[in-house]
Amino acid sequence: MMEMKMSVENAAQGLRSERFVFVIKWAASAIQILGYTATGFGWTPWNLYLFLVGVFGWMMVGVLWNDKALILVHIVALGAMLAGMSSS
Repeated sequence: MMEMKMSVENAAQGLRSERFVFVIKWAASAIQILGYTATGFGWTPWNLYLFLVGVFGWMMVGVLWNDKALILVHIVALGAMLAGMSSS
C-alpha cells in the first residue's frame, strides 16, 4: 500500500513538472517570437530584452530536461547577447 502511495505521489510530481516545462517552453517561444517581431519593426532595445528572456527560458527547459545540447546552445546565445549588449 505504501509503495502505491509513493508511485501516485511520483506520478503527480511528474505531471506537475511536465506542466511546468510545458508552460516555460511555450512562454519562452512566444516571447522569442515577440523579439523577432520587435526586431522587424526596429524596436530596439526591446527586441534584445525579449530575446534574453526567451533564451533564458529555453535554457531552463534544457536544465529541467537535462538536455546538454539545449543548455549549451542557449548558454552560448545568452553569453553572446550579453557580451554584445555590454559592448554597445
